[in-house]
Amino acid sequence: MTQQPRPAERRPANDGPRAAARNRAALVAAAREICAEYGLDAPLSAIARRAGVGQGVLYRHFPDRTAVVSAVLEENVRQVEQAAAAEDADLAGVLGVLTWHLTESAAFIGMLHSYGARSRSDTPSYAPALSGRVERALRGHLPDGHRLAAVRGDLAIAVAMVAGAVTGPTREQREHRALAAWRLLGAEVGPVRPFEG
Repeated sequence: MTQQPRPAERRPANDGPRAAARNRAALVAAAREICAEYGLDAPLSAIARRAGVGQGVLYRHFPDRTAVVSAVLEENVRQVEQAAAAEDADLAGVLGVLTWHLTESAAFIGMLHSYGARSRSDTPSYAPALSGRVERALRGHLPDGHRLAAVRGDLAIAVAMVAGAVTGPTREQREHRALAAWRLLGAEVGPVRPFEG
């Protein structure tokens, strides 16, 4: 027999849209952490667990893995674009922000590497648009005559090459390898840090 709540006992208030917004924010934050570690194949169950919600809540906000990863990568790309749009922006500064994101997120590496290094049929559906935005942000700051501006597509390949080089168990090792790769490509990199606009 189920007990009926007594009048003095109140059920928790239904926060409706506020709870949905909190859940989505928690899911994106958890997905960022899990995708940073596991890359593009991050387990959705781990994301839901880290966010403190059930998988049903995850699927209410994101119908599939592509939607979750796109939401996470959107923030990475937005920061690169913001760095490029800053008043005092230059190529070295934008590359510093891009490199920071590469050293922090296996998913970001995977997206940029897959877009530049594989055939279009192997590329995740969200990669062309997001990678294209990164390329446009960088291209706007390439000096005339820079070797990465010589042939269309070279910049995307260069970013993919650097993304492929960003390996190592520590952030410092990944940053060292990324900076070495940029140096080999003739690109100067500014301070490696997130964009703080």
